[in-house]
Amino acid sequence: MAIVSLEMPEKLITFAKPSSEEDQLERNAMILYPYIRRGIISHGRAAEILGIFKMDLITLYGKLGLSYIEMTDEELDEELEIVRHLKEVMP
Repeated sequence: MAIVSLEMPEKLITFAKPSSEEDQLERNAMILYPYIRRGIISHGRAAEILGIFKMDLITLYGKLGLSYIEMTDEELDEELEIVRHLKEVMP
């Protein structure tokens, strides 16, 4: 672990200091999330940085309302239809 100094609004300081290891993990995961969304790092790499399993990170994000799959329902339906079609035409 390392200690980092950050500039932030005074009113944010209370929320930046985690009161438990779980809060600290959640805060650190949220710091990494924008980099995952932009494709800079993967969920696996973020989990590695945090020292947890990838599935645990995906579950944590899910509990926070952050989806692992960034697709609309229509996009997901299209992908599933392609898979169904491929299963039919492949031996």
